[in-house]
Amino acid sequence: MKTTAIILAAGQGTRMKSSLPKVLHRLAGRALIDHVLEAALKATRETPVVVVGHQAERVAEAVGERGRCVLQQPQLGTAHAVMTAEQILKGNTDLVLVINSDMPLLTPATFTRLIEAQQNNPGPVSMLTIRGEDSRGFGRVVRDSNGAVTAVVEEAQATPEQLAIQEYNVGNYCFRSDWLWPALQKIQKSPKGEYYITDLIHLAAAENQPVVAMVMDDPDEAIGINTRVHLAEAEAALRKRLLTHWMLNGVTVIDPASTYIEPSVIIGVDTILQPNTYLRGQTVIGERCVIGPGTIIEDTIVGDDTLILASVLEGARVGSQVSMGPFCHLRKDAHLADHVHMGNFGEVKSSYLAEGVKMGHFSYIGDATIGENVNIGAGTITCNFDGARKHKTVIGKNVFIGSDTMLVAPINIGDEAKTGAGAVVTRDVPPGTVVVGVPARELKRKTPGE
Repeated sequence: MKTTAIILAAGQGTRMKSSLPKVLHRLAGRALIDHVLEAALKATRETPVVVVGHQAERVAEAVGERGRCVLQQPQLGTAHAVMTAEQILKGNTDLVLVINSDMPLLTPATFTRLIEAQQNNPGPVSMLTIRGEDSRGFGRVVRDSNGAVTAVVEEAQATPEQLAIQEYNVGNYCFRSDWLWPALQKIQKSPKGEYYITDLIHLAAAENQPVVAMVMDDPDEAIGINTRVHLAEAEAALRKRLLTHWMLNGVTVIDPASTYIEPSVIIGVDTILQPNTYLRGQTVIGERCVIGPGTIIEDTIVGDDTLILASVLEGARVGSQVSMGPFCHLRKDAHLADHVHMGNFGEVKSSYLAEGVKMGHFSYIGDATIGENVNIGAGTITCNFDGARKHKTVIGKNVFIGSDTMLVAPINIGDEAKTGAGAVVTRDVPPGTVVVGVPARELKRKTPGE
């Protein structure tokens, strides 16, 4: 059966106390709406409909081609929000999955189970519920003496007897579409002037049609974001979920309380994550690496058997059996090949360091190509910017760059060449040549008799 999701993302989120729409606040490096869109698409394999309202253009821009946005204006409650999607979905889907955009921890697996529950339900609707002592402000699921669901009562309207119920409505549903659209027209406006989707549960029960309430295994999935306190609670729950996943798949995490991994990160087996490590974005870490402590890696690929100590890597690529740190910085488009060593307080930007390069501490390499087995002495700087443009430095194989060398680009250093300590190199250096001084000049070797 074809299932399509409706994501309710029109709310203002006033309790966030922010100029940013609630669904664009970030959780584990991604907007709340990103988490929900991904889960909906994985569960249904269909492009979802996203109902927008508050700052509609901004939210729609964030959704992009991943969803079909419809405007709810004015905003008259959750049932009214679902009504706005009727023009797109009526006659085009068998089941409708209704999802709240402020519940980013719900997984594709949970949505799949809900869809399967409705596929097996002779009635028109299935819903997610949780059980426990903490209601989190959710409405109570009312059942009759036979255990059949008869209604959902919001916490503010519940009687003392209903408040004692410990099954709660999570607010995510799967409807049979041919029942949903006419049923929406039967909902009466509330005293607040809104139309509530929970009234559909009462309508189905009044028609003596079964409502399936699927109790969730993990109550953390039901964390809804209404305040920044909730956002922090969800961050902690998601971080625990991600760390548990990687530990169960062969990654050692020394201190989970101080380790942060975003959902898009991939980590190889037998890698060790030291405390205060942050792995973000499209980062891939190979096998048997040691990362941290005190390391931030973002949008970077790292090979196998690599040691990265107390460093920052952004948009870089690092080979296998590399050692770097502490306090190194790889900026965008830095590429370290296999067996490179990078000393402490080194920085590389938009450069390639070939296999076997040894880069001393307190050095900066920018806009450069470095050949195999080059030794870059401590304090070396590629002077790549003239105030208007960036220029390229090219160093051949087996070159020795003395400590505190200034390489004024554009410049080429040939294979087997050497620079003396403190040299300021302003001209190309031929292969096998030794240059020293300020500005650097070729060092002439004395011949016998001179």
